[in-house]
Amino acid sequence: MESFVEEERFAGTCYQAANWSCLGKIQGRGKLEKTMPRSSPSNVSLFARYGPIFQICSAPDQYSDRMFTVSLQNLIASQALPVTKSGTKSCFVKTIVQISLDLVSIPDALDTAAKALRAGVDWLEAGTPLIIAEGMNGVRELRRAFPKTPIVADLKTMDGGYLEAELMAKAGATHVVVMGQAHRETVELTVKAGAAFGIQVMGDNLGMPDPVEGARILEDAGCDCIIHHIGYDFRNVRRDRGLPVETPLDRLRDVVAAVRVPVQAVGGLTIEQAIETPKYGAPLVVIGAPLAIDAGSFQAAAGDIEAVLREICSRVHGHGDVPIGKEASR
Repeated sequence: MESFVEEERFAGTCYQAANWSCLGKIQGRGKLEKTMPRSSPSNVSLFARYGPIFQICSAPDQYSDRMFTVSLQNLIASQALPVTKSGTKSCFVKTIVQISLDLVSIPDALDTAAKALRAGVDWLEAGTPLIIAEGMNGVRELRRAFPKTPIVADLKTMDGGYLEAELMAKAGATHVVVMGQAHRETVELTVKAGAAFGIQVMGDNLGMPDPVEGARILEDAGCDCIIHHIGYDFRNVRRDRGLPVETPLDRLRDVVAAVRVPVQAVGGLTIEQAIETPKYGAPLVVIGAPLAIDAGSFQAAAGDIEAVLREICSRVHGHGDVPIGKEASR
């Protein structure tokens, strides 16, 4: 989606807050105004829903050292169009590292977020514990401290989809999470709010009877990304009972092949496994417990988090462009 802001009259603050990217200036007139003088200069802003240009617009600072400024036409032609192979279209998405701030205090979240961004992390996640403890204020403070960084509000929405997405968008979130186990109408209303307020919707298949079919349902409802998720309680209780515990990797390739949007694998993965998920076609990598967060206490983990995150980011970004969808399994 594109928009134009007349720079002499408006600052375009709402577009900046919603993570739109300014690609340059334009000056012209409408097709029916051939006899009128040209208008004052306007800034051209772009908001992409997914794909390589979405990654560039969502984290412009990350790519500033490896991309030069080009015109909108050249940018779309060279980066946004899917690559065609063997007669089928595929989309390549740049890898993203997201840190899950599953903390219960704003100061801890801000401190951990600052370390993560210095290390090269791309997205911040206001985790469910932070939202429960601090509400919209947690998201607001993250946005105030990091005005250009994408922020995922992990609401795990089950009802009130439009209202919750609207609240988080106005607080500064760029992404919200809706659960696939919710009513279809809730997912659709969350997506509707996403379109209205310029944010992305991530559909979570946790607990759905068939995670692969669940991913298809979420994509069909309009979700921009799929979270393939094995729950915390499910894993721990089954482990305590001596029962087998599946991991997100077990069916990750099937989930990736079932949809055309980016996939994220969450739940019980080791750091090494998380780093390797782009090889499965899942370019959105989440880092949380036990590295950055103490899973048993919702506190920041001990140790040199920043140094370890720097190594993780280097390895994840080293995967480069990742094919998503059916192309990922070829």
